[in-house]
Amino acid sequence: MVATAATSSIFPIPSPNQDSGAKNAKLGPGSAGLGLKSKSASGSLQVKANAQAPSKINGTSVGLATVESGKNGDEMSSPPARTFINQLPDWSVLLAAITTIFLAAEKQWTMLDWKPKRPDMLIDPFGLGRIVQDGLVFRQNFSIRSYEIGADRTASIETLMNHLQETALNHVKTAGLLGDGFGSTPEMSVRNLIWVVTKMQVVVDRYPTWGDVVQVDTWVSASGKNGMRRDWILQDCKTGQILTRATSVWVMMNKLTRRLSKIPDEVRGEIEPFFMNSPPVVEEDSRKLLKLDDKTADFVRTGLTPRWSDLDINQHVNNVKYIGWILESAPLPILESHELSSLTLEYRRECGRDSVLQSLTAVSGADIGNLGSNGGVECQHLLQLEEGAEIVRGRTEWRPKYANNLGIVGQLPAESA
Repeated sequence: MVATAATSSIFPIPSPNQDSGAKNAKLGPGSAGLGLKSKSASGSLQVKANAQAPSKINGTSVGLATVESGKNGDEMSSPPARTFINQLPDWSVLLAAITTIFLAAEKQWTMLDWKPKRPDMLIDPFGLGRIVQDGLVFRQNFSIRSYEIGADRTASIETLMNHLQETALNHVKTAGLLGDGFGSTPEMSVRNLIWVVTKMQVVVDRYPTWGDVVQVDTWVSASGKNGMRRDWILQDCKTGQILTRATSVWVMMNKLTRRLSKIPDEVRGEIEPFFMNSPPVVEEDSRKLLKLDDKTADFVRTGLTPRWSDLDINQHVNNVKYIGWILESAPLPILESHELSSLTLEYRRECGRDSVLQSLTAVSGADIGNLGSNGGVECQHLLQLEEGAEIVRGRTEWRPKYANNLGIVGQLPAESA
């Protein structure tokens, strides 16, 4: 009966004009047979329930009475028959749901097409950062992830350099100057021009660790007639302590001819409103970088080749990758007992996708026999093609690591520049 009622609620069953003539099903002893009889089409319903049971229980005769309802005019009116139409959902509810979906999609599309109109609107809608200090400084926060730390439980130098590069690109994007290229402005894209770094200086006072939140500020300034300088300051969001300072010089290169280019007046008009008149955050290191070769280098790492994932959208190797290659030839005792405190790189040329490189490192003469000491270490580096063409020259300075009472690797107090 339950199945019949459930079925009739979905598919309407018309009431017949005559008795259905259904007979009580004969089941086994102790079971009950139920029958339904429709009296008339007017909605009168007669229900009879018959039960079969043992005639005696404990020696006493037992009988069941037949129950009838719907007699003597006591009739119940049946509900209107269910049809397919009145089982459909409320169209107003469905229309409201569709409207909500379209409004949400329109909002997301508006955010994707967002461009700043006024200085007080220069805020990235996706939370990637914001422009501060009269529209000249871009600020972005990063949380140090577990996959960004190294064996000494602190963020690697590559992690910090990637954060610096990310803020530079987001600065261009948030200012509304992002064209069809890696940091290129619209006028640069029209002329097939891209930015390439020629010099990078980094000073690390302390490395953040897993879970730390760091704030990166970056801005640009003029550098000579045809260059641009970009500076960064990375600090601990919780304490405000400056962790890293970096400065760099960039020039333009034609991505088709791979030759350096002057800054066109149209491009200068795009970027000059964002220039700050400020000195570099890292004083320029005027010491000459030594030229190395297989004879003067103490450590050599050969067979380095770019992978497809090492290329950026301008089809050249990302400058952060060069840092990793340079450190490939750093001696293991230095990596185990010291941490990188400063880095100076001069980029001479780019390498191609099919290039094979060598990484050369020379340790200062006074330190080469005592790499595991508690003193500082200075290294000279060269990254070159196998045939000898120079890619990057560099110098690194290292300070010893110290462990605190918990046995977790820490850092020296911040040093002055």
